[in-house]
Amino acid sequence: MTLIRRRLGLALALTLVFSGVASAQEVPEPVSGQPGKDVVWVPTPAETVELMLTVANVGPMDFVMDLGSGDGRNIIAAARRGARARGVEFNPDLVRLSQQRAKAAGVSDRAQFVEGDMYRADISQASVLALFLLPSNMLQLRSKFLDMKPGSRIVANTFGIEGWTPDRTEQVPNCTSWCSVMLWVVPAKVAGAWQTPNGPLTLKQDYQVISGTLGTTPVTGRLNGDQLTFSAGATEYTGKVVGNRVEGTNWTATRR
Repeated sequence: MTLIRRRLGLALALTLVFSGVASAQEVPEPVSGQPGKDVVWVPTPAETVELMLTVANVGPMDFVMDLGSGDGRNIIAAARRGARARGVEFNPDLVRLSQQRAKAAGVSDRAQFVEGDMYRADISQASVLALFLLPSNMLQLRSKFLDMKPGSRIVANTFGIEGWTPDRTEQVPNCTSWCSVMLWVVPAKVAGAWQTPNGPLTLKQDYQVISGTLGTTPVTGRLNGDQLTFSAGATEYTGKVVGNRVEGTNWTATRR
């Protein structure tokens, strides 16, 4: 009888121990509007997530990042499209929840979540940023965005980047909240003096919009990543910006 009591006591103790471990691993569901370090958490509707990734043309060749990744929905959706993806989130509970959801979705080999500060995150290797941040957050990150590789895409839910007009804006059909999707393509840095076979080229740059002169002829044009297009008089010039050179079909330019 004593042996039976000991065994029952041991079984009860083990049950309590394992129950405690399981409880410790449970992650509470986030609540819309709950405060975070830099921004409150509000979920992006699934339809908006999908439109964001479609507008950014996310595919298997991309490395997608989300700053303030919350419950991981942007990153998991990108991984479902075959992309490698990483979410940076300050709240450790949300990091663990995201990891659990990525595993449940079968994409944990492509979707990574790390605990960290979004302002200190290294975004230099990302080809796409998928974001839902406040305008103040976007403004603080703007200089980092502009230092990304030309052609990198930044796609955001609802809130824009002060001073920088989106290259494309779309609306989710039949949507009642969080319906706007905006896309920016990081432009190459071309402001300054260049030399071309047709004379000196001086360019001013306002994000993706350029102006200036070729010789004495006014220039107007745009950048799409590293692709430069401008008109000087009746002539249109197109070329690819490669460091301190622009390589066009029938012309070149070298930065002076």
